[in-house]
Parts: sequence; C-alpha cells; structure tokens
Amino acid sequence: MSSATSTTARRDTPDSIPGASSWTIVLSALLGGADLTSAQTAWAMNEIISGAAAPAQMAGFVTALRAKGETPAEVAGLVTALRANATAVAVSGATVDIAGTGGDGTGAVNVSTMAAVVAAAAGVTVVKHGGRSASSSTAGAADLVEYLGIPLDLTPRQAARIAAEAGITFLFAPRFNTGLRHASPVRRDLGVPTVFNLLGPLINPADPRHQVVSVAHSQMAPVVAGVLAADGRSALVVRGDDGLDKLTTSTTSQIWSVRGGTVTATRLDPQDLGFARTQSAALRGGSAAENAGVLRSVVSGERNPVRDVVILNAAAALVASDERDTPLLDQFAAAAALCADAIDTGAAKTTLTRWITASRRITRSAEIAETA
Repeated sequence: MSSATSTTARRDTPDSIPGASSWTIVLSALLGGADLTSAQTAWAMNEIISGAAAPAQMAGFVTALRAKGETPAEVAGLVTALRANATAVAVSGATVDIAGTGGDGTGAVNVSTMAAVVAAAAGVTVVKHGGRSASSSTAGAADLVEYLGIPLDLTPRQAARIAAEAGITFLFAPRFNTGLRHASPVRRDLGVPTVFNLLGPLINPADPRHQVVSVAHSQMAPVVAGVLAADGRSALVVRGDDGLDKLTTSTTSQIWSVRGGTVTATRLDPQDLGFARTQSAALRGGSAAENAGVLRSVVSGERNPVRDVVILNAAAALVASDERDTPLLDQFAAAAALCADAIDTGAAKTTLTRWITASRRITRSAEIAETA
C-alpha cells in the first residue's frame, strides 16, 4: 500500500455568476461550464424536493451538472438542502454507514449490505442508508432488505430500537428523505448515474460520524471525499481498479482516507492482506432472491469469492470507525481478521437473524398498539 499527498478537488467559482433565482440562471451557468456555489445548488435542490421543479428542469440540471463535472462545493450545497429537510434518526453511540453510489455497471451482488451485516457482527453499530436500484438491472439494497422480511417503512424510533437490539438497522432513503420522490421518475427515465447517486451515502438521517462510501467513477471519489472532509467525518472513499464501486479482490483498489479534515489517496492490494485474486464475474448478482441466497451462504461460512470481498469491505467499516493514527494496512489486517472470525464463529449469521427478528417484532408491536 502506497500513499500520496493530500488531495483536493475544488475549482474557483467565477464571481460573475449571479445568485440563483431561476432555472434559467442555474442552467445557463452550467451549460457555460461555470461552477455553481453551494447556495445555488442548495436552491436548486430545494426546488426539486419541494415539488416546484418540472421534470425537464430536474433532468436538465443533473445532466448539465454531470457533463460539466460536480465540485465538492456544489455537492455540499445539495447535501445541505437535503439534510435540512430530512427526518432525523437518533441512534445512540458511535455508528457507521456502508453505502455506495452504484452505477458501476458490473451487476455485482449487494456487497455493501452483506458487509454491513458482517461489520455489525464484528462489533460496530451499522446504520445503513439506501434505496432501491435506480440505474441497475440488479437488486438494490432496499430490495434485498425487503426480501429478507425487514420492513422499510420504519419510524425514526423503530429504526433506533432495531439498531440498539441488533447492532444494525436500515434506513430507506425515500422514507426519511421524502422530497426525493419528486426526482425518482426522472432518475428512472434517464437510466444513467447522476449526482443523485452521489448524494445517497452523504445524507444518512442518522448522521453517522464514520462512513465507507464506495464510488463507481474515479473522478467523483475526490469530490465525495472533499465533502466528507469538510463535514468532519472519519471515512474511507473506495473504488476497485476493475471498475467495481467497492473494494475488490480481482485487482487493486483506490482508497481516499478522510481523517481530521484532510484527504489522503492510497492504493490497496488485497494480496497484501492474504486474499487470493478472483475474477470480477464471480461477484455478479441478480434478483433480490438470488442475492439473499448469496448473503445466507456467506454468513453460513461458505468459502467463495463473495466471502472475501464482503470481509474486505466489512473491514473497511471497522477501519473507518478506528480514528487512531496507525498505518492503514495494519488496521485493515486486524479488521479483516475480526470480520472473518465473525463469520466463522456464527456471529454474522446470528446478527442477520437478530436483525430480521427484531425488525419484525418491533414493527408488529407498533401495529398492535395502533389497533388496540
């Protein structure tokens, strides 16, 4: 593993851009190649989540923004607006989220969700934020969670209770960020990754201090890392060099480590941690039912390529939660051993069962109370 100097991905915004007061101003600036301010993108997002923006305006905005290239300041403005309008979830203690932008086109299984279960079994409290697949043919995190029998329409209190009992909970993005429903049809119709893919991992309503964010496109990883650094997070932004929006075992992976407001770029070779090389095709997923079967095989101790990549990404969650100033490779080695042990001792399987059971019981008890 080799380190590079700290990186930033900011561009100066021209002083000539006026304050945002209409879509004409915003879209004209973007089409002219100018960067927007955080205030301008916050204005645009407020228009979207309030339902005031027309589908054509939303589509034009996210398309022009992607064509120009998003800056940390622009993404931060979008995040600020979404957080201000989200339903907060209060989970006690230190928490971590493992989420990805999706859109890598690999059709891989739900690595982040599987890694979340293993990381929770290894001792960290996971508050996973996610939604259904919007630009992929394979099942999204919410599709898998729902198939497992875990309700998606949790209240903030129910989600917090599940986290306390099971060590893991799932926050369905549309449930806690209701304004995003206005963008769903546009995302579906466009069928390609947009800035909305970047936002999901950055607007977790439980506000976890520690995060693992996997990014499909390498040029966007420093942008996401910059937003997290400015927000004071302890995080790892990751991307496989095979194009997987996760840490991969088929080749090396890039890591942007966020600590103390700075971003340090690093490359990780899984062979340095004892993982054998595997083919990317071995990680291919499918429907929610198929991916649920893979998850159950992993937590049951089956040794296969998915197990290795799940352990590697679960280890990243433990590393992100460890703010000690020790070498990253050493942290990964220790964390990977803990995650492998969580599987082999049956702790991961127990965690999955406890998560499903607690979710059903807590939501069922609420239904009974409402009808009593």
